[in-house]
Amino acid sequence: MLRHNVSRLLILVTATACAVAVTVAVAGSAFAAQPSPTPDPTAQLNTIIGNITIWVVGIAFGVATLFATVGFFLYFTAGGDPTSVEKAKSAFKNAGIGYAGVLLAPILLAIVRGWIGD
Repeated sequence: MLRHNVSRLLILVTATACAVAVTVAVAGSAFAAQPSPTPDPTAQLNTIIGNITIWVVGIAFGVATLFATVGFFLYFTAGGDPTSVEKAKSAFKNAGIGYAGVLLAPILLAIVRGWIGD
């Protein structure tokens, strides 16, 4: 039983490491944005909002993945303890809310860009 749980934990840690690597890659692309050659304030504001959104999405994805990892760990190590199972369910719920926020971020960005007239 312990060997099975350790195997699951290693798979979870590997998946989390991959998710963190993707998050860093997405967040690192904010440095690649070049300034606009024209001094149009709207374009500069759109670039700033886009860069901030990339960073926020990356950080939120990382935090949601952390909550999912904690939830999996608590669930695997609960051993039938109802308190640990409830903590795990709470962590899963928080991870789901975080992932929903990550999915809604581009929609919110489109709304803000519509307000500023792009």
